[in-house]
Amino acid sequence: MLIDDVKIKVKAGRGGNGAVAFSNVKMNLGPTGADGGKGGSVYLEGVPDLGALIQFRHKKEVAAEDGKRGKTKLNDGADGGDLILKVPIGTVAHNLSTGKDIEIISVGQRFLVAKGGRGGKGNFKFRSSINTSPIEFQEGMLGEECELRLELKLIADIGFIGLPNVGKSSLLNRLTNAKSKVANYPFTTLDPSLGVYYELILADIPGLIEGASDGKGLGVKFLRHIERTKILFHLISAESPDPVKDYQIIRNELGAYNKQSLSEHPAHYKKLLDKPEYLFLSKADLPNKNEIDKKLDKLKAIGGDAIPVSIINDESIGRVEKVLREVIKQKFQ
Repeated sequence: MLIDDVKIKVKAGRGGNGAVAFSNVKMNLGPTGADGGKGGSVYLEGVPDLGALIQFRHKKEVAAEDGKRGKTKLNDGADGGDLILKVPIGTVAHNLSTGKDIEIISVGQRFLVAKGGRGGKGNFKFRSSINTSPIEFQEGMLGEECELRLELKLIADIGFIGLPNVGKSSLLNRLTNAKSKVANYPFTTLDPSLGVYYELILADIPGLIEGASDGKGLGVKFLRHIERTKILFHLISAESPDPVKDYQIIRNELGAYNKQSLSEHPAHYKKLLDKPEYLFLSKADLPNKNEIDKKLDKLKAIGGDAIPVSIINDESIGRVEKVLREVIKQKFQ
């Protein structure tokens, strides 16, 4: 089960209190209470594990260690340990307390989300010429707290898109051995599936329907995963009575989603409709050749130069692999 959207509360550690202590050594009398340690901070760190957010499935509150109280003989209290929360690369952390967003886009990238509290001063810091035996001390300061919404947006080279049951999972399995669940009914894929074709990461985005951008079907839950894919492989079933309509439904949903997310959409990501797109007429082994040609002509008339493909036909899979090899060349130029 892929957890890709979760809310958690994070709390940095409180600083330790300062100490009140005095030396009992002759000729060296005076205050020796030390400072408290600082509280641990909370960080997010990017990891390549897409399933990393599952740690928050039931654990909704996390906290770093508090700093320890100051000691005698000017020995400061120990600092609280920092808390490092591992999140998948592609995670957007929405700070619901401040309204700021953080994006984790590389492995090892680390962001501070809650700063630990400062340790309090011990009575040694309160000594003066007129107060040689202070009993004052300072309490440690509270650490920062915030509520985060962690939203995973997959980072993939190619995203497979299309209506439900057009053969996306089957094609992904054929190309990458991803072993996605496959059956002849809508919404077989309830979670995004990933596969690797040599240097390329391929993502099977669960099927969209008309109105997905308004929350229908599986809704916008998976539309956001398309944002970070560099190239789209748009699949239309050869069994469809109206492939042009199917094509336009998906394109309309991509455009509608872009309008809704424009305010939070990072400028360095291409709009969905501007991404390079390859069109495939899937399940091309089912209708007869005459029907296939007619549907290819209809798509071509609207600018969609589609490639017929069948997972049981090695020659057609070879055409898909030719496209993938061209993408690999472009990626490393």
